[in-house]
Amino acid sequence: MCLCNWVESKVQRFRWYDISLIKLSTAALVLMIAKLWPPLLSLEWNFYLAIGLFAAVPVVYKMIKKK
Repeated sequence: MCLCNWVESKVQRFRWYDISLIKLSTAALVLMIAKLWPPLLSLEWNFYLAIGLFAAVPVVYKMIKKK
């Protein structure tokens, strides 16, 4: 069994608040990295918008795709 299959089998048991906790911990980790490496925050806002859209497109596509 590969790692991806193992993770997918475990994620199916998560509740909505488990996903929220993952999001919160990810945000905290990103803020810690930004605090430790200040040049990361010197980028233009357009760059952050592009990253956000690039990351959201596959999720939105899967959400609206018909099987």
